[in-house]
Amino acid sequence: MLSASHSCFRVAKGATGEENGDVPENKDRHCKYLLEQDFPGMRIGPEPTTDSFIAVMYGESEGSVPGNALVVDPKKPFRKLSRFGNAFLNRFLCSQLPNQVLKSISIIDSPGILSGEKQRISRGYDFCQVLQWFAERVDRIILLFDAHKLDISDEFSEAIKAFRGQDDKIRVVLNKADQVDTQQLMRVYGALMWSLGKVINTPEVLRVYIGSFWAQPLRNTENRRLFEAEAQDLFQDIQSLPQKAAVRKLNDLIKRARLAKVHAYIISYLKKEMPTMFGKENKKKELISRLPEIYSQLQREYHISAGDFPEVRKMQEQLEMCDFTKFHSLKPKLIEAVDNMLANKIASLMNLITQEESNMPTEMVHGGAFDGTMAGPFGQGYGEGAKEGADEDEWVVAKDKPAYDEIFYTLSPINGKISGINAKKEMVTSKLPNSVLGKIWKLADCDGDGMLDEEEFALAKHLIKIKLDGYELPGTLPPHLVPPSHRKPLQTAE
Repeated sequence: MLSASHSCFRVAKGATGEENGDVPENKDRHCKYLLEQDFPGMRIGPEPTTDSFIAVMYGESEGSVPGNALVVDPKKPFRKLSRFGNAFLNRFLCSQLPNQVLKSISIIDSPGILSGEKQRISRGYDFCQVLQWFAERVDRIILLFDAHKLDISDEFSEAIKAFRGQDDKIRVVLNKADQVDTQQLMRVYGALMWSLGKVINTPEVLRVYIGSFWAQPLRNTENRRLFEAEAQDLFQDIQSLPQKAAVRKLNDLIKRARLAKVHAYIISYLKKEMPTMFGKENKKKELISRLPEIYSQLQREYHISAGDFPEVRKMQEQLEMCDFTKFHSLKPKLIEAVDNMLANKIASLMNLITQEESNMPTEMVHGGAFDGTMAGPFGQGYGEGAKEGADEDEWVVAKDKPAYDEIFYTLSPINGKISGINAKKEMVTSKLPNSVLGKIWKLADCDGDGMLDEEEFALAKHLIKIKLDGYELPGTLPPHLVPPSHRKPLQTAE
């Protein structure tokens, strides 16, 4: 799990245990991969038991703070975790270290999920409630699976259900995908999506990142390009967290305001239906059993979306412990104030946040594994597609130009150039859509005369090859792709 001064990143580990003789590898390896550094409390190696919740945060010096001391620290956001008791606090600690990554994000590393016979062992605290507490406060939730073991245990299923209502935060990582070949990977991916579909009730397909997210050599390199692209996408998703922290907090405020408004309608209705003298307990039981019907009635009366209501079963459990006679009646002025805030003040606040973010420098996550994806020859896409040949003296198209020239001279050039009609006859053989070929023509016609000389034609064929190989075309022609005869001579100072 990652956390930082601006945002939090939550990792929920996939199923671990000793089912069918499997001994799992410890999840802490993945945090070390992102930080490129050990942190206090981590353990790497075969791990037959689960570990603690670890909050990995920035600190000037390396050290750890146990859970009981952590929840009384006013400078840390964990004080409300004290309600989960000593059984949880004894399995919770904060690991602090001076790591560049942790200046932007913080990590909350969860214990492994139990599977097989180990699910019957009680943790001593409400594990799913703790997960829900963190899920409501973090900015990203990562569900981590190993490609060679996809079992979703009963505990993992319950853990995912604890994230209900936080679907926009969830990302799925299919790790160690290099341990299977392409055919097996397709089957594994399909099995994972099928398994998740049974647990996560959402019409949207979850984003799944496929790769090998640990600093070890790839066992199977045939999907290396896919793994690199997926890793880049995941890093970009994480790097966007500090930039959008204020917007996400505002979004959480809106969700809480809508939920509070709905709660007010529910509570006031229950209060109104209670008798003044006799039969209070029987009426309470009746109202709790009729809660789904009450939801429907309030939806129609106040024009509220069904998605704004709390889960029926959970609400019924909480109402069992309440005295309905002590509930407050509805206060229309407060409801009006909330509606005014949502309709007017939130929009103004959003504009202020947007202006402030546009005036501030772009904040990125630096350090650890993130630096390895940004620049240099091992950055994403370096030396590939339109970037091929960027650091070479020779024009990159030159190596294939003899073959392109043979085609060029079959297209009836006049004065060393072919017309757009003749060029089109050859370019459409690529079967690319006209919108793509039109962009290639615009890039290749360097002098804008509506015709192509042999270098411009070779460039057009090179750009077609780039697109057919699965790369994106550049928005403007990079200097290294400009044909030599169309390059402007360098001006030397006299």
